[in-house]
Amino acid sequence: MREICAEGNYKYVISAYDEPIARVKPGEVVTFFTEDAFEGAVKTEEDLPGKVRGPWVNPQVGPIYIEGAAPGDTLVIHILDIQPGRPYGWSCLGRNFGGLVANPNTPMLNPPLEERMWIYQYRDGMMVHDRQLTFPWDPFIGTIATAPEKEAVRSDYPFCQGGNMDVSDVKPGNILYLPVSVDGAYFFAGDCHAKQGDGEVCGAAIEIAGRLTLRFEVVKGKALKNPRIESPEELICVGSEKPMEEAARIAYMELLDWMVELGWDRLRAYQCMSHEVNMYVGNIVNPRYSMVAKIKKSVAYRAGRG
Repeated sequence: MREICAEGNYKYVISAYDEPIARVKPGEVVTFFTEDAFEGAVKTEEDLPGKVRGPWVNPQVGPIYIEGAAPGDTLVIHILDIQPGRPYGWSCLGRNFGGLVANPNTPMLNPPLEERMWIYQYRDGMMVHDRQLTFPWDPFIGTIATAPEKEAVRSDYPFCQGGNMDVSDVKPGNILYLPVSVDGAYFFAGDCHAKQGDGEVCGAAIEIAGRLTLRFEVVKGKALKNPRIESPEELICVGSEKPMEEAARIAYMELLDWMVELGWDRLRAYQCMSHEVNMYVGNIVNPRYSMVAKIKKSVAYRAGRG
């Protein structure tokens, strides 16, 4: 196993314009430390968002250059493990951030929300604040991406190559598939969460520093339009856009394409999806929303049975 060190040189923009911090061969297992969304600035409940939050959030480890990856390929990320990077995490309420408050894009007459911070201790597989606010350790990677061809995307934005999707299926035991638009893929990851419900409605999960263990592969000549995830039981697709119905359509279309690739007739796949696909919201508070469509493998692999 190879250790990659960002040495505090975290990135807040996903792009191909920075020098890679490491080069990794397909099949190689790597591990690295990721900072939490406020880059370790939260230590007590007195560290309110307005005090510690700078102009950027979600520090990223990267870019990591994946040897052999080229435009039109697919980068395959096996998520092997996520361990806590320090023995606590945090969640908060921001003054103008969250699903149920006014924000710069949707101003309202009501006053800004009171800021609060909650510290959660990691204890025996649980994240514990008090007896009421105690949740099981259920970690995933909030922000993960490959670089777009020309743009530079803020690390708090989700987009068609990943980014800040906040999708709980990006977790250990699952495989993430991302489009490749530049030589080397230029891979980024960070913003780990210990626990989050669908939508991350208050604007913050239980935010943690993490220690990730990943393995990379490259599928040559396989071009994706949007992220895909494979779990032991399901095929999962993510669409990120605004308004929310556009994100849902993107996720549905990516899943439809995946079923056609498995051998389904396109219209029969569309009919099947109406009865078998489940959908959830990854994030409802980001500049773009992320929607997730999923289908059981036992159904998707019926292709050709008629």
